[in-house]
Amino acid sequence: MSSRANPKVVVLMGGPSAEREVSLSSGRECAAALREAACEVIEVDAGPDLVARLTEIKPDVVFNALHGPLGEDGVVQGLLEWHRMPYTHSGVLASATALDKERTKNVYRTAGLPVVDSLLASSDDVRTRHVMQPPYVVKPYNEGSSVGIYIVDKDANSPPQLADDMPEQVMVEAYAPGRELTTTVLGDSALTVTDIITDGWYDYHAKYAPGGSRHVIPADIPQEIFDACMDYALRAHHALGCRGLSRTDFRWDETRGLDGLILLETNTQPGMTPTSLTPEQAKHVGITFPELCRWLVEDASCDR
Repeated sequence: MSSRANPKVVVLMGGPSAEREVSLSSGRECAAALREAACEVIEVDAGPDLVARLTEIKPDVVFNALHGPLGEDGVVQGLLEWHRMPYTHSGVLASATALDKERTKNVYRTAGLPVVDSLLASSDDVRTRHVMQPPYVVKPYNEGSSVGIYIVDKDANSPPQLADDMPEQVMVEAYAPGRELTTTVLGDSALTVTDIITDGWYDYHAKYAPGGSRHVIPADIPQEIFDACMDYALRAHHALGCRGLSRTDFRWDETRGLDGLILLETNTQPGMTPTSLTPEQAKHVGITFPELCRWLVEDASCDR
């Protein structure tokens, strides 16, 4: 990236995915923080004219605040590589792999990281029969932010009636009971562990509505589990080839000790909204939000 004291930064946000609104919120927060951190900021809503806009602006760095397909799956990363525009977060391969939940699990397994059983199935098949013994969870295999999550209870007599806008292929995985934990990796360091407490499932509302969930930082859990989360998150970051920033989510069944800790997914572009977990974790270890965003700008490059 440019060594300018006041780099020209495009904050890329919005886009066409199901996570558009989350991305717009993340982008606005990051843009404000970067202005506070002495950057010249231009906010760009990613649309069909994206290449033309970027060519016209000629930024020193593209700050990627997109979420979901096209913005988080290697597509926009490839475009930025092609045009040799330094950008934040992970590169093409890590982004593509991490957003595909089944490929992510294969990487976890190869790295010796614990996961629950899962399979890919057609939405039509899932609507017709139990493709796995309940309880299980159905979700798109390439979306985040808990978009399109269905939980099938162990006593469910009939299969879930998935919405018409669910993708043709979905992931079905064994339901993992327990607490929701998460750990952010920044650079080459795991920051801390957060225990996410909600009244029910950690769904879209719980993630993004003020008061939707309560975050305990650092998590009040046994040291063995805390250390394992830190270790697993860093190993997942490296195994997937992530760069800059990632956040790995866990479920922990405390009745089973360490055997009850499993990885759910790794987010290569975790949310950066007022209620998001990664800015909270950074703040906990002494990194302000403007400092976090500026760090990502300084870390930006091509060939990621």
